[in-house]
Amino acid sequence: MYPGSLARLIENLRKLPGVGEKTAERYAFSIAKMKEEDVVAFVNALNDVKDHLGHCKVCGNISDQEMCPLCSDLSRDHRLIFVVESPKDVIAMEKTGQFHGVYHVLNGLVSPSKGIMPEDINLDSLIDRAADVDEVILATSTTMDGETTAMYLGKVLKEKYPELPVSRIAHGLPTGGLLDYADEMTLSHALSDRRRIN
Repeated sequence: MYPGSLARLIENLRKLPGVGEKTAERYAFSIAKMKEEDVVAFVNALNDVKDHLGHCKVCGNISDQEMCPLCSDLSRDHRLIFVVESPKDVIAMEKTGQFHGVYHVLNGLVSPSKGIMPEDINLDSLIDRAADVDEVILATSTTMDGETTAMYLGKVLKEKYPELPVSRIAHGLPTGGLLDYADEMTLSHALSDRRRIN
């Protein structure tokens, strides 16, 4: 149906999350119409990501340097660690402009049902880093795996550093959310994390 090169491009584009056959075809035809220098720049960007993108030696976030810009920023509060599942969570939190500490990226969640154990995620370096901080904030998702990971981390950190404050971000109803659309776990978190109105 398609020339071989275009068919191969479509097939490879379909490997991207959320890209079905129609979207892959649309992307492939767009790429085929691009100027040669734009295609070369696109290919070079893909190669650069594969060749140079790795993980920060301190926090586990994605970085093209040994240490990510957030960990090397001395203006941030390095005694406050915000623990997240993935680099996308760091980006989401940074967009709020509300957090000025540093991060620790687990790059996964503990999930015994999927065969992912604590030693399979970026956990040991967090335990080492926690020796010199004032607070660790756990911000894993409210999924079963996220809750399991948060409980496990809280237990391990409390055992090793009994005086260290370990907190969990509040979860509840989103802005504009309706009560009757919320699931039981969200309502439960919203109730338990309620605060007084001054």
